[in-house]
Amino acid sequence: MKEGFTIIKSLKLPSNNDAIGLVENLIDEICAELGVNEDAYGNVLIAVTEGINNAIQHGNKYNNDLFITLAVSNNSAEFCFAITDEGEGFDFDALPDPTAPENIMKENGRGVYLMRNLADEVIYEDHGKTVCIYFNK
Repeated sequence: MKEGFTIIKSLKLPSNNDAIGLVENLIDEICAELGVNEDAYGNVLIAVTEGINNAIQHGNKYNNDLFITLAVSNNSAEFCFAITDEGEGFDFDALPDPTAPENIMKENGRGVYLMRNLADEVIYEDHGKTVCIYFNK
């Protein structure tokens, strides 16, 4: 996470789909607390749930012995959702382009693309085990 941010909430989540409801509730709470407008709320909801889904499915591989940590932080200009899984990480710079003709009909592979296009900034840390999703206030 970038310097100058203060953590305002954190959750330890299971590596299964039960986590999604908990995350949606947290997003609702944070967006209301920070006064996020309705248009930006949709971007936050989709980008963060995509990040959580990726951590569950690709990071922890649905292993219920592993957990996901979600930390929400902010500063005067931005807020951030940092999602950390206990998996092996991945090469986030070597992902196929989901908009390429050979990938356009595939049913998956769009999560990172969506996060990058809906958030103001997406930064991966620790070999892809942590994704920090930033939004301007």
